[in-house]
Amino acid sequence: MTTRSNDPSDMLEPEDAKAAIRARRRKERSHRGERPLAQAAERLRDHILALEPAQTASCVSIYASRPFEPGTEPVIAAFAARGTEVLVPRLGDGLQRGWSVFTELDDLVERAPGRPPEPSGEFLDSDALARADLVLVPALSVDPSGTRLGQGGGWYDRALPHARPDAVVIALLFDDELSDEPLPTEPHDVPVHAVATPSGVTWLSA
Repeated sequence: MTTRSNDPSDMLEPEDAKAAIRARRRKERSHRGERPLAQAAERLRDHILALEPAQTASCVSIYASRPFEPGTEPVIAAFAARGTEVLVPRLGDGLQRGWSVFTELDDLVERAPGRPPEPSGEFLDSDALARADLVLVPALSVDPSGTRLGQGGGWYDRALPHARPDAVVIALLFDDELSDEPLPTEPHDVPVHAVATPSGVTWLSA
């Protein structure tokens, strides 16, 4: 776990502190090689599939990863092979946030510059997330209370309130991104229940 004691970002307002941490994390991620990233994605898949909530889920929500993020293609494919319904984030008309059901990896493509890969199936409204028993979310860091630092676009801040109260929400990180110090938080932040890294799963106090 990493610590942020004496970090200059601790003296900033939450929004500015988040921006400073995001910049640092993105820089660190940019130095990760293709082979280590692929190996990390496979380890994440194995740890997630071993979880009881993953084994009993009939529907899961998983983001389609971009370069340098913890990879999700292996775990998406594994859930689909099990016959589990997989919901993947998708933008609709007018930048409406929603979901589509995963069909195959070749269908996950970047449909607009700068956006994550998206499926091409039927667009489902944001409340479709209530179907998911397990929700895997992106993050740049998470602290012991479950505070998640996302990419800053606000997708999951808006999406997670649509999840069922009994759904399990897990953020995916690299091993050195789990903070042992509190992260800056704002009223709209929704905590996660656990963090999955290539080394294993850590349950939090969310």
